[in-house]
Amino acid sequence: MTRSSSVLKRELFAGNEVTIRNADFMLRTAIYPGSFDPVTNGHIDIIERGFKLFDRIIVAILHNPAKKYLFSVDERMTLLRESLKKYPDIEIEAFDGLLVDYAVQKNAQAILRGMRAVSDFEYEFQMALMNRRLNRNVQTVFLMTGLRWIFTSSSIIKEAACFGGNINGMVPPAVNQKLKEKFGR
Repeated sequence: MTRSSSVLKRELFAGNEVTIRNADFMLRTAIYPGSFDPVTNGHIDIIERGFKLFDRIIVAILHNPAKKYLFSVDERMTLLRESLKKYPDIEIEAFDGLLVDYAVQKNAQAILRGMRAVSDFEYEFQMALMNRRLNRNVQTVFLMTGLRWIFTSSSIIKEAACFGGNINGMVPPAVNQKLKEKFGR
């Protein structure tokens, strides 16, 4: 799916395609936050499906110096760019601080989150409620992960890769290669 920056939205009106240009409407913008350490095909699935709901998605890597990551922020940004190159207009940024403040700064109306299983629900629900308490104008939108990716997480991918497990098809090729390099495989 390619988005043109000059033509932002197409709608069907009385059987005819009507093009609406930048000045005619406000972009529906979502922030898709995460550590993306590393990005998985489950993340990409959420982004692709998110584009069906939003005109603009900003993939935002949380910079948290208190956490230990396998990949640096720069490496994660590079891997995301490589993995999402078929979406030339996607924005990939790093941020620190409160997510709702970042969303307001980026004129985003929503935070996009993926949920794999019931185990994700409690944490995500608490975060959504806190974000809503901090700013009622920023909504949280949950997408259920596709069944194909329900067991996939960055942590599980890293553990499998560390022990030489075959992670082909679970991560983009660039990520697979980088994991092999990191673990000397």
